[in-house]
Amino acid sequence: MPTDALAAQEVRKTYRTRGGPAVEALSGVSMTVHAGERVALLGRNGAGKTTFLKIAATLLRPTSGSVSVFGHDAIRAPDEVRPMIAVVPQEGKPFFHLTPREQVYSYLRARGLTRATAKAKAEQALSEMGLTEVADRLSINLSGGQRQRTMVATVIATSAPLLFLDEPTIGMDPFARRSVWESLRALTRQGSTILLTTHYLDEAEALSDRLYIVERGRVLIEGTAASLKQGIGGSLRVSVADGARLAQQFASFGSCVTDGTTLHVLIEPPRLSELLDVAVRAQLTATVGPVTLEEAFLRAVGRSIDEE
Repeated sequence: MPTDALAAQEVRKTYRTRGGPAVEALSGVSMTVHAGERVALLGRNGAGKTTFLKIAATLLRPTSGSVSVFGHDAIRAPDEVRPMIAVVPQEGKPFFHLTPREQVYSYLRARGLTRATAKAKAEQALSEMGLTEVADRLSINLSGGQRQRTMVATVIATSAPLLFLDEPTIGMDPFARRSVWESLRALTRQGSTILLTTHYLDEAEALSDRLYIVERGRVLIEGTAASLKQGIGGSLRVSVADGARLAQQFASFGSCVTDGTTLHVLIEPPRLSELLDVAVRAQLTATVGPVTLEEAFLRAVGRSIDEE
């Protein structure tokens, strides 16, 4: 197979409605996912992540642009691509009249696996997702988090060469999320490639070999979590409550990013005490911590990932 599991060039998607203006959901997205990588699309709700994932997974046609999966044209020849991929859509839910065990097993059989292989893979995936105790309970009686884990189990059981996961851990508790993370890491160690969308900063940092920050249908920046954090300048973040109004006064200390009324100043340790003195004199409260991916996101997008 070619080195690139996914290659997208200038992908655009415009929705047109009668009597209304055209809405451009994607504005020329280009990206590459190498075989064996875990790549995250990080962005706020409505940024265009799901639209791109649907196009790459042959579920939606773009207005223009190209997408190839292991060298196959995903737009012109989707039937060649579908056997090589598996998808967890954001709105996907297990069939309500099936149990998790039946859901996973039936999906694997539909993909052509033998009964014995489908059974063994289903049991392994259910165990990894912590679903063994509820494996024979109808999906309609499961919690939202258990249904989501069932969907993830269904896809990871395929061990498909390329997995698409749209917000895979939404609605899960912290322990379940980490179980999913470890299963996805194991899949890439075994040779699979993963493209996932998320608006969880910790998930993007913990899971991705590389990430793309997406906003308003565009890729703003790409790199590893470490390189994005290093690129914003400063190794410490000083958050000054109600400090946005004094941004010019703090600008000499380092790069400044506002988040509502809070001012985040990115500095190096030698200037920390001087900055804190200024904050105290202005009767402002300041907290200090290491630079995180949140600062890289704020710098790229200009607002918090949770801001509507």
